[in-house]
Amino acid sequence: MPPRRRIDPVAGEAAVAAWRADHDVDRPTLATAVRFTLEELGARAPGRSVEVRVPPFGAVQCIAGPRHTRGTPPNVVEADPQAWLEVATGERGWAEVAGTERLRMSGTRADLSALLPLVGV
Repeated sequence: MPPRRRIDPVAGEAAVAAWRADHDVDRPTLATAVRFTLEELGARAPGRSVEVRVPPFGAVQCIAGPRHTRGTPPNVVEADPQAWLEVATGERGWAEVAGTERLRMSGTRADLSALLPLVGV
């Protein structure tokens, strides 16, 4: 089951558009854009085999497959907010940013390149 939406899609799309226009947006706008794109990823790829973390703003579990129930999941993607929005919107490619200190990943299912960018966001 996909995660419940907390960010109004209109507000989320507006935050992403504001970020695209100027990456130096205020913290609430950045937080809304990140949370909205995480929710969108969870809705498009429901599941619990990969955890995508964008501290300090949010995390989502996604992608069907074996799920974890306790402790640190075996498949994790962690990105800074700017790097996450860059790959989520297609401004930068997954391969360009993945594996750097800006976007770390671990586990065999942690490659999100087939799901990104989130076309239509």
